[in-house]
Formats: sequence, structure tokens, C-alpha cells
Amino acid sequence: MKQFIDFIPLILFFIVYKLEPRNVELAGQSFELGGIFSATAVLIASSVVVYGALLVLQRKLEKGQWLTLAACLLFGGMTLAFHSETFLKWKAPVVNWLFAVGFAATHFIGDKVLIQRIMGHAVQLPEQIWTRLNLAWVAFFVFSGCANLFVAFTFHDIWVDFKVFGSLGMTVLFLVAQGVYLARHIHDDAPQQSKD
Repeated sequence: MKQFIDFIPLILFFIVYKLEPRNVELAGQSFELGGIFSATAVLIASSVVVYGALLVLQRKLEKGQWLTLAACLLFGGMTLAFHSETFLKWKAPVVNWLFAVGFAATHFIGDKVLIQRIMGHAVQLPEQIWTRLNLAWVAFFVFSGCANLFVAFTFHDIWVDFKVFGSLGMTVLFLVAQGVYLARHIHDDAPQQSKD
């Protein structure tokens, strides 16, 4: 569920982006609603609200959530300040690659790889399985970053669609594949009851 909460600002961004641009009056001010720049403003505002609410409710944010919020504020802010969508196009690739670096770094720092730190309380697996799973996450984030970058700068008309649905679809497919992989390595250790 946590992974999908992170998509709320992205979905709101998509909805506003797809609106036909129009002027809207709010508190005596006129704002343009629709298109990339108002969608970016909604992305920033909704990210602050979503992660702010999570911070209040949980009294903390995960490192990945802090990274996503910081990237949204940085790249979204530069998009609005310089009135150029190029900055926003770099957000998804950079965030994905930073996640890849984070997962990869745990092979050299600490006693457990990151995926084991995240899931180890719920699943018991041999070390080599945790290592393979963590490397799969590294590969996923590298691929996802490259795919987002390629689409953003090659297919201008669909990059926002891909950013929302392509990223979500890739994540869901990867999580399903991870579930299938884990199912092969999880064994029920409960003793068999004898039938009399």
C-alpha cells in the first residue's frame, strides 16, 4: 500500500496535465489550470500534503520518501522557475538512479542488503537469495530510470502518460515477479501433524 501512496501526487499531476488549459478564479486571483506548469504546481503541492500527512501520522518518513519529496521540490521548482519542462523530465530518471545507488551501496555498507532490511522481518531467506533480490531491485531502478529518460526525450507527446502508467505498470509487474520469485524460496516450516 505504501508504494501506491507515493503515486497519489503523480496521478493528480496527470489529471491536471490532461485538462484543457483554462483560467480559474481562486481567492480573487486568476490561475491557469491545465497543462504542464499548473500540473507541476499541483505535483509539488500534493507531494507536500501527502508526505506532510504521512510525517504527522507516522512521525517519520522513509529515506525514499524524503528523496522523492526533495526531488519533486527541486525539479518541479526549477520547472516553474525557469518555465521549462526539461527539468521535470529529469526527475523520474534521477530518482530511480538514486534508488539504484542506494540499493547497490548496501552490498558494501552494513551487514544486510537493503531489501533484507525492508522485508527481513516478514520473510526468512538465505543470504544469496537476499543478494539476488537486492540486485534485481538495482537493475529495476536502473532500467526504470533509463526507460523514463528515453520516453521523456524521444516521445514528447506521451511522456506524461508513460511517467504515470508506464512507471506504475513497471512497478506492479516487478512486484508480481518478485512475489513469484519469493514464493519459490519460501517453505512452510510448520511440522506436519500426524493423522491417526
